[in-house]
Amino acid sequence: MNEDVKKALNKQINMEMFSSYLYLSMSADFLDKNLSGFAQWMKIQADEETEHAMKIFHYLGERGARIELEAIDAPKKSWNSPLEAFSEAYAHEQKVTASIGKIVDLAREKKDHATDNFLQWFVKEQVEEEANADANVKKIGMVKENAGALYMLDRELGSRKGD
Repeated sequence: MNEDVKKALNKQINMEMFSSYLYLSMSADFLDKNLSGFAQWMKIQADEETEHAMKIFHYLGERGARIELEAIDAPKKSWNSPLEAFSEAYAHEQKVTASIGKIVDLAREKKDHATDNFLQWFVKEQVEEEANADANVKKIGMVKENAGALYMLDRELGSRKGD
């Protein structure tokens, strides 16, 4: 495996693990604010991000590439509102999408067809990730601070099931 591609994939593992930490921190903040549905949604999101990191981890291992884990930055701990948290989640997913795109470009530049093929799952997944985050931002934006509507949305998002 090309050294630059290997480094980029190792960096992506770190980004995915940070994503998991970020969403877990959001979950904790929602729990603290008695928004258990939002907390459940973010907890499942955190679990998915860990799964994404592990997909890359296993891929590197299958390719015989050295896996190099780095320190994971501490995430923010509190948000002023559900809208602020979900808006940050959406912006973060856009950042992850851009990162995946850069690795796809690098794999193609280095003619690493196996990695390009592997990353197509992530390209597709990021479309779904961004769409889900954006939908939640729009829903929360509609209800703003209406307590009754926020309660109903909290219940709706709490029905999300993990894999």
